[in-house]
Amino acid sequence: MRTLRTVALAVTAAALFALTACDPQASDTGKPAAPDAPATGPAPASASSAPAATKTATLPNMVGKGLQTAQDEAQAAGFALLTSHDALGRDRLQALDRNWKVCSQTPAAGANVDTGANIDFGAVKLEETCPAADAPAPKPAGDTMPDFAGQGMKAVRGALPSNASISVKDALQSRMVLQESNWKVCAQDPKPGTALTGQPVSFKVVKTEESCP
Repeated sequence: MRTLRTVALAVTAAALFALTACDPQASDTGKPAAPDAPATGPAPASASSAPAATKTATLPNMVGKGLQTAQDEAQAAGFALLTSHDALGRDRLQALDRNWKVCSQTPAAGANVDTGANIDFGAVKLEETCPAADAPAPKPAGDTMPDFAGQGMKAVRGALPSNASISVKDALQSRMVLQESNWKVCAQDPKPGTALTGQPVSFKVVKTEESCP
């Protein structure tokens, strides 16, 4: 009986050895071998990593045209970023573009203008005359009071601190100052050059087309 058991064990061991030798995934530890690691090296360049080419087009001369027409023609030429501003420095909004005309444009008309550039039009109302150059915006108030004489009241308010206490009165009559973009400064308190320390600020104004008393 011992002889037969010894023979059976030897046969079993031989069979296991044969199976291990035939399995290419088996290692000498009896565990499956790890798959080959992927090759390393620089990744191939992606087409999306290349810088996008700047697209250009010809920007027409819009000066003298109605603001709505200028915007339509600029869009038709391939320019989508369009803005406009009050060329008289009064900070009026161009709520109805058909009531405004173009006095200046930035960038200027020409070929090879980047279509991604912002096209800004300086404009005045149809009945107004274009200035020789855009009127500068009021100087922002810092530690001292600027000289705001002759400037649009709406733009002046924007040049003062947002928490400033401001009062505005008609210098000619007792009219209510409802739309400050239609009024200009005649007098101010405190006077230009006075230190601003949080004190209230007051203005006397007249309509833009009127003369100060």
